[in-house]
Amino acid sequence: MNTHFVMTILGRDQPGLVDRVASTVAQHGGNWLESRMAHLGGQFAGILRAEVPAEQESHLLEALQALEHQGLAVALHTEPPPPPSQTAATTLELLGQDRPGIIRQISAALARHRVNVEELETRCESAPMTGELLFRARALLHIPSDCDRASLQTELERIAADLMVDLRLDNP
Repeated sequence: MNTHFVMTILGRDQPGLVDRVASTVAQHGGNWLESRMAHLGGQFAGILRAEVPAEQESHLLEALQALEHQGLAVALHTEPPPPPSQTAATTLELLGQDRPGIIRQISAALARHRVNVEELETRCESAPMTGELLFRARALLHIPSDCDRASLQTELERIAADLMVDLRLDNP
C-alpha cells in the first residue's frame, strides 16, 4: 500500500535543488507523480505530488526534514487522493494594464459561484509598442455542474470592463 502526499519546497534558487528532492523521494521507493516548480524573485518554489510505500513514509519525512539544513523549507501533507471531479474544466485568460486588485476581484467572483481555481499562472510583461506594464493571467477552473454559467460570465465581464482588461472564459 502506498501513501500519497503533496509537498511544498521553498529555498534560495541554486542548481541541484530538484535533484536533491527527486533523489530523496527515489531513495525511499517513491514515485514522483506531478509537480509545478518555478524561480520567483531569487527563490525556488515548488509543489509536487508523489507516492511512497507506506512503510517508508516516516523515513522519507526524516530525510526531507534533513534538506532544511541545506536551505530548503519543506512541508509535507499526506492524505488519500481525492475522488474524480464532477465539475467542468474551463480556462480563463486575462490581459490588461497592471493594477492592484485584479486577482482579488476575479477570485472573489469565482468564489461566489463556488468555482475552484485548480491552476493559476500570472506574470507582468512590457507591452510591445508602449512599454506599459501588462498583467497576464491564465487559470484552469473547475465549475460546479449546478453553477449558473451565464451569471458567472456576466459578472466576470462586468469586472473586466471595470478593470479595463480583456477576459476570455473557454472550455479547454
